[in-house]
This record gives sequence, C-alpha cells and structure tokens, in this order.
Amino acid sequence: MSNYVNELIALVENSISVDGSTVKVLDENKFRQHVGKLVERSALASDLSAGWSRYLIRCAGLQLGVVPASIHDLYLARGRGDVPMTFTTPAFNLRALSYHAARAMFRAANKINAGAFIFEIARSEIGYTAQRPSEYATNIIAAAIAENFVGPVFIQGDHFQVSAKKYQANQQAELQAVRDLITEAISAGFYNIDVDTSTLVDIHLPSVEEQQALNSKLSAELSKFIRDHEPDGVTISIGGEIGEVGTTNSNEFELRAYMNGYNAYMKEIAPNKAGLSKISVLTGTSHGGTVLADGSIADVTIAFDVLRDLSRIGRNEYGMGGTVQHGASTVPEENFNKFVQNEAIEVHLATNFLTMFFDNIPADFKKEMYAWLDVNSAGDRKAGMTDEQFYYKVRKNAVGPFKAQSYALPEDAKAKLMNAWEAQFDKLFNLLGMKDTKQYVEQFIKAVKVQPVLSDYVKGEVAAEDVSDLAD
Repeated sequence: MSNYVNELIALVENSISVDGSTVKVLDENKFRQHVGKLVERSALASDLSAGWSRYLIRCAGLQLGVVPASIHDLYLARGRGDVPMTFTTPAFNLRALSYHAARAMFRAANKINAGAFIFEIARSEIGYTAQRPSEYATNIIAAAIAENFVGPVFIQGDHFQVSAKKYQANQQAELQAVRDLITEAISAGFYNIDVDTSTLVDIHLPSVEEQQALNSKLSAELSKFIRDHEPDGVTISIGGEIGEVGTTNSNEFELRAYMNGYNAYMKEIAPNKAGLSKISVLTGTSHGGTVLADGSIADVTIAFDVLRDLSRIGRNEYGMGGTVQHGASTVPEENFNKFVQNEAIEVHLATNFLTMFFDNIPADFKKEMYAWLDVNSAGDRKAGMTDEQFYYKVRKNAVGPFKAQSYALPEDAKAKLMNAWEAQFDKLFNLLGMKDTKQYVEQFIKAVKVQPVLSDYVKGEVAAEDVSDLAD
C-alpha cells in the first residue's frame, strides 16, 4: 500500500481500511465527520493523493448507500403518465466550493424527503472552475456522505457541447474532444448527460428539417457513443437540445424535425437502444441573464406556453419526460412554480448561486478576486461597460484560480455561505414541488452499484481546454 493511502487513512482517523483496491468503511460516523479532509485533498493536491482521495470517497459512498444513478427511468415514467406532474426536477451547477454547496443542498433535501434533484457541471464550467468530472462527482458524493443522505444521486454533464468554431476548423478533433469528455465523465459516475450539438443548427437553410439535420445526426452519434460506454445495468439519461439559449424561442416544427431525424438516425446506427429522456428548448432566457449598468439584472420574460406545449409533444409523441428550461437563475422567484404548472421536466440553475458566493465571502477576498479579474480578464471589458457589468460577466473566471483560497476561508465564512445557500435551496425546492419526491425515485430508479476502476482515478491530470465560446 502506498504512502499516499496510509496518509489519507490517517486523515480520516482510520475510519476506513484499504486492501489493494478494496475499500471498507470501519467507522461510519467518524468517516462522515472527516470526509471533508479527503475532499480538500482531492481538490487541491497535485500528486496521486488527489486521485486516491476520489477513489476512496466513491467506494465508501457505495457502501454507505450513496449511489450515482441515472434519472432516465423516472423521466420515462413521467412520459407515460405514471408519475404525477407535481414537480420539476432542479439541476444545479455548483461552481464554487461545490462540496459545501452540495452539503447545503442535501440538508434541504433531507428536511422534506426530496430525491429528484440533479447536480451538474457544463463542459465550459469544468474549464474555468478547474473541476474535472471526477473531482466534481467526488464533491457531491462526499457531501451526501457528510449529510447522511442515502439513495440514488444524480450527477449530470450539462452542455457537453460541440464548439461551432472548433468544429468548423477540425470536425473530427472537436467531436473526439466531446467523446473523450463523455468517457471521462461516465467513469466518474456521471450517468446523466446533456448532449448539445445545437450550436451547429444553421437557420439559413431553407427548411426546418435541413436546419436541424446535422444537430439530429450528431446527437444520435454521440448518444450511440454513450450507449456503447455506459456501465452494465445503467441506461444513462441523455438530453438533446434544439437551439442555443438566448435566441429565438423554439417551436413544435423544430422539435419534430429534430426528434424525427434523431430517431431515424438512432434506428439506423443503434437499433433497439434507448434514445432521449428530455429535450432542452428556448423560451426567452439567456445564460447568466443580462446585467444593467447599475448592476441589477434585467427582467426576464419566459414563454411558459412553449415549455408546456413542447413538453406535451415530447411526452405524447416521443415518450420523453418533457422539456428542459435552461438559464433560469435570473427568473423572479415568484414565477418558479410556473415551471411545475407548465409541465417542465427539468430546470437548470447556476448564476444565482455564484452571485450568492460573491455576496457572502469576506470583502477583502472579493476585492482580491476582482483585482485579479481587472488584469486577467481585461480583454472582456467592452467600451461603455460599468464596473458592475464587467465583474458580473467575468467573475466566473476567478473561481478556478482562487479555488485554494476558497477552501482556506475561515470556517465561520464558509458556514455563513452554506447557510445562505441552504435557505435558497429550501425556497427553490418548495417552489419546484420537491417535497416527498424520494418516493418516486425509490419506485422507478433501480440504482446499480457500479464499482469504480482504480486506474480511472490514480493517473495524470487531463489537460485544460479553451472553453470560452461554450455555454454554461
């Protein structure tokens, strides 16, 4: 056994044992108490102890009933009408201190017996938050362990997106980059993946079918790749997307053109394999919202009828769970229950939790991060921008470079942040109908305990990539 492993076992006060690649939890309560020390090593170490920390947490989590799972069967049950349309599944992109944010989320869930919620990270976010999939999944699993949450845990690759710019330069290289990310994410326990080739929709082509053809084809090819690499017994939940967030609202012609093309391609290249469980559509929002000169966020008007009408088509004609709303963090809270009323299957939330991070960290730390942005993101400062607009746009770029300092914040500062996040999760879970959704998860999700492969964890780091043109 390596010195790394002995050191990590000592960090958790001998509450686990390791024999080769076999991990056993010896003292459950003690491990829950100290698992955060392994999280910090996973996030900050530059040696093999990072990979070992992730492996130990994944193995221990399985023993303690924390099982990475796919939400596919629950969504299909919703499509059949076997699950009531009384809730919309929230999917949260936790960018900064994601272990601490996830702990706050599990606390909120435990209070109301919630089970149908998702933790996600986009291809772009993996880059600027400096969280590879295995690190992100580790943070989520460890948070569940620390908060004594038991059951399926849904971890999702959000916007595993093809860059239009890179695709035009080298099609195969860009598609291979997405395939490599999919493989890496599946190994880490991401059993929910949103494939996004909507960047390649060409609205200048004469018919809707022609506009969506490449999107359909590449979505199907990536879906086949996922099906070929998913673990035995797991049907990964795959989402598709019919257009970029922030442009013209989606319509039924686009949905049918995309789905008909997608299903035809899947039948050809992956007969008898499961297709999509949900579809992302455009309803008038934009990622991160639009910040005004005074720093306030512009009002957002969502076409809820688009969500409802396309959800019904998705369920009734294509057997999916329904439509997905992206970019909803800037929607007024009083409108959140409208996602449920208009039958959305899923809603993605990220920006507000990053705003809360900057609002709650110590002032001197925020000042240090902003000073760094003044230098390192200066190229993003456009003429006429106020400071408020500039920092709002670029602040996410400081998350990765200041990750170590974030972990090093005083405990009372982290507690303040977690309490603020928990209160927000409480509110959103209530508005989205999360109470007692664990019953539907238990009824329809048969989570498979997939044993991790040590060599997927204890290896060199994956090189960072330029993700500046990708959506969050």
